[in-house]
Amino acid sequence: MTDPIRVLIAEDQALLRDSFRILLEATPGMVVVGEAGTGREAVSLTLAECPDVVLMDISMPDLTGIEATAEICRQAAGVRVLILTTFDLDEYIYGALRAGASGFLLKDSTAAELVAAIRVIAAGEALLAPSVTRRLIAAFGSQPRPSQIFHRRLEGVTDRERETLTLIARGLSNTDIATHLRLSLATVKSHVGRLLTKLNARDRAQLVVVAYETGLVTASGADVTG
Repeated sequence: MTDPIRVLIAEDQALLRDSFRILLEATPGMVVVGEAGTGREAVSLTLAECPDVVLMDISMPDLTGIEATAEICRQAAGVRVLILTTFDLDEYIYGALRAGASGFLLKDSTAAELVAAIRVIAAGEALLAPSVTRRLIAAFGSQPRPSQIFHRRLEGVTDRERETLTLIARGLSNTDIATHLRLSLATVKSHVGRLLTKLNARDRAQLVVVAYETGLVTASGADVTG
């Protein structure tokens, strides 16, 4: 029998916190292991309870959701963070991903979407909607990308792995990448695994950040290849 997904809820509004708990406790295969009302409490409880996923409100007292996420990702390598916010703004998306979050979800999402997002994050995948990916590309496209940074960060990455990384940054799933590159799904998973190791990335969301920061993916759609 598969172990339940252990979720910690970090939300400063008690009513929302209670609502999330009721929803998740009624969801088969999930268990709530803690609730935090501040950013510092979220970090402390995460270290104590070691949840699989932290459901993190971006606007938290003491530490913001982004600051708390950064602390959690530094101190609890196996924990995934799903950021929740009422604001669909670029700086929040970028800040959350840079901090180590594995996904980003708006609070106006449905209960079903929230549950699905937690399952995706717990499975080690990134939750990056196409609209989020497009905004990230546009944001990074306006920044200079020194060629020396590109070569240093991607040193040791093979051409096929760079192709795979580019497609990950474009929002393609492993299945889509396999079809695009005419490879087996197992081969694509192998490429992704090597990329995670070589680039010291926690998950696919971090691979996306690396692809944008190095200039491998550009706003114009012309990807760098060498």
